[in-house]
Amino acid sequence: MIREIVKIDEQLCDGCGQCIPNCHEGALQIIDGKARLVSELMCDGLGACLGHCPQGAISIEKRQADEYDEVAVIAQMVKSGKATVFAHLKHLKDHGEEGYLGQALNYIKMNQNNLPFGIKEVHELLHGNTRNTVIGQTVCPGTAAVTFNAAGITMNKEEMPSALTHWPVQLHLVNPASSCYNNADLLIAADCTAFTHGDFHSKFLKDKKMVIACPKLDQNTEIYIQKFIRFIDEAKVNTITAVIMEVPCCGGLIRMIQAALSQSSRKVPLKLIIISTSGKVISDKWMIN
Repeated sequence: MIREIVKIDEQLCDGCGQCIPNCHEGALQIIDGKARLVSELMCDGLGACLGHCPQGAISIEKRQADEYDEVAVIAQMVKSGKATVFAHLKHLKDHGEEGYLGQALNYIKMNQNNLPFGIKEVHELLHGNTRNTVIGQTVCPGTAAVTFNAAGITMNKEEMPSALTHWPVQLHLVNPASSCYNNADLLIAADCTAFTHGDFHSKFLKDKKMVIACPKLDQNTEIYIQKFIRFIDEAKVNTITAVIMEVPCCGGLIRMIQAALSQSSRKVPLKLIIISTSGKVISDKWMIN
């Protein structure tokens, strides 16, 4: 398919960094005095960073992107230098993309004689420093993707076990291309639901991958529809379960999901669960089977 990707004009970029905090996916970093797209995998192409470049160095280009090709990406990044490659490798690791990281490392091993860095340096980058830093660039631990086995978490006897298996979960921060969402049962929950229903983890979250959002308080929610489309068409989620509150503003979340379903190329089952403000399930039904 034709996919939109951020393009940076290095001649115009002055490295001011104003675009960085406005890339929710963390795909941009300042390296060697220039803004760099360190991971095409993490770029959703929606252009949240566009309006924050005073030099007009950022644009969106359309190009063929039927299937993400890590080998092609790492081969291209080698031309930009060691710092960009290392930032990309650390980016893959921090976002839990072990499959793509393996492909990148295999490319480096196969081409090590033609690269301006060695395998030892790569090993030290990925294993020699446990801090979330790359070539002086800080990676926010709140946005670094992590997958884990919830069943293996040790809890005190009085504590309920968590059913969460991945991080992050806030919809602005998650990337639909992350492998944890592939063929998953997706839970889309309004922020307040987990605080309202006492058995949220065991009743709703177990065996699902979750994202959370607030249709009333979150900004730039138009991006959410595009992310939902990507969950459906690219991650190919099996089902979608929406858990919302009974309050009127929560209805905006289900409307965004329905809009995404109407624009996607796949149709998936959709269940709607509505929670009362006192924490009771007042509706639990399949809207699309």
